[in-house]
Amino acid sequence: MTATLAAAPTAVVKRGIARRLPWIALAAVGYALLQLALTVPHLGLGWDETVYVSQVDPRNPTAYFSAPRSRGISLLTAPVLAVTGSTLTLRIVLALLSAAALYAAFRVWQPLLGHRRVALAALLFGGLWVTVLYGPQAMPNLWVALSAVAAVGWFLRGTAPGAAQRAYIGLAAAIAAATSFRTPDGIWLALPLLAACALVPAWRRPAPALTVIAGLAVGGVEWIAEAYARWGGIGARLHVSSATEGGMGAHWAGGYALRSLNGPLLCRPCHIPLTHPALTLWWLALPVLAALACAVALRTARPATALLPVACAAALAVPYLLLIDYSAPRFLLPVYALLSLPLAALAARIMSASRTTGTRTLAGSVLVALLAVHLSAQYVVLRHNVADARVTTGRYRTAADELRGLGLRPPCLVTGSHALPVAYYAGCASAETSGNNRSTATPALLRRAAREPTALLAPKAQRPPGYARGWTAHRLAGTGWTAYLP
Repeated sequence: MTATLAAAPTAVVKRGIARRLPWIALAAVGYALLQLALTVPHLGLGWDETVYVSQVDPRNPTAYFSAPRSRGISLLTAPVLAVTGSTLTLRIVLALLSAAALYAAFRVWQPLLGHRRVALAALLFGGLWVTVLYGPQAMPNLWVALSAVAAVGWFLRGTAPGAAQRAYIGLAAAIAAATSFRTPDGIWLALPLLAACALVPAWRRPAPALTVIAGLAVGGVEWIAEAYARWGGIGARLHVSSATEGGMGAHWAGGYALRSLNGPLLCRPCHIPLTHPALTLWWLALPVLAALACAVALRTARPATALLPVACAAALAVPYLLLIDYSAPRFLLPVYALLSLPLAALAARIMSASRTTGTRTLAGSVLVALLAVHLSAQYVVLRHNVADARVTTGRYRTAADELRGLGLRPPCLVTGSHALPVAYYAGCASAETSGNNRSTATPALLRRAAREPTALLAPKAQRPPGYARGWTAHRLAGTGWTAYLP
């Protein structure tokens, strides 16, 4: 009896310490350390990154900005690029910013789910290889994901009785952020939120719906203005965007997403075989676990904390699973981020359902073991994809060095295969006469080539286009490309 009484205060103290530990902050710090150790030192700028950063980099010509893109990530990187052109510095800043954004986005959910459940959700999302890889990159998908987490959390807090004004400010800001990073994704995120305002009687108030619409308007104003300035209107930009994406329509891309889950980083065309199928089990289990989390949540007092994230995740998955005929692992980052919340809540409910200490210990041990196996598999895939990305950006650098050795100095022009990233590394402008990044016509290109140093890049086994048949060929060692110079 005495021993029991003595042990009771100790147990209370331990629970108090556990409650006071900054679990979400620890998850964010761990995420930052993973990036700094495993990703930041090894990556140059990829193809899409060179397009985004060239828009605001005062040291390099601006690359062609195609219709599907949005400028949020360029604005995010602008302050760093105004100060330095160092890729390492940019990587470090983005790694720290993404970790801070992970904390801020998931912290919104603490009053809804509790700090330990939210920390587990942040760990589940932050531990994915694709999340670690894209944290320090100048790419929009991760930022859409974190904006979506914050938006759904603020929406639920804003629709609660007696909600504070800051919930609406947070909701509008999160929707605006998601829309600025990828305007179509912002719209897909807003659709289930607006539907919820119409379908749930307690949420049929003007404030939540108007806040979502205001966020869309603020985040999309630049995209809309550019649509009229460059393409002649919203409809015209959407038409060009669809053509650039290969024709938006009814396409089942789930198989492509599964095959590209562990790389390549862009599967277009997607004819690769399914490698290491055991490493895809977590992805196949996601819809089943999400459905189970919703079923369990329906028996609780707050089912919306599971149903709404799942609904928004499903909406954000639509364009990438049903409307395009290629895939990339980063496309579904917003889906993974939103699903991590109900999955963490499900894990916590499994633990709380255990009635005895022994059963609870067993359940906890199984969950920890599964999490450890999952994170270990993510590390294996991350290491492989970091190595691949390093090789790819290394080819860009090598090609740029070879072109400088051939006399290309700014102002100069690069066209042809992989012209955009190679031109960025060489300090040259880029132009294409065909393909998704077509930005000029052949006569205009030839007039420009007569005025400044120009190189056409082509795979070494491929003949150059007719206008360059008389140009001098130079093999670029270590790249697989041939440069043709007038």
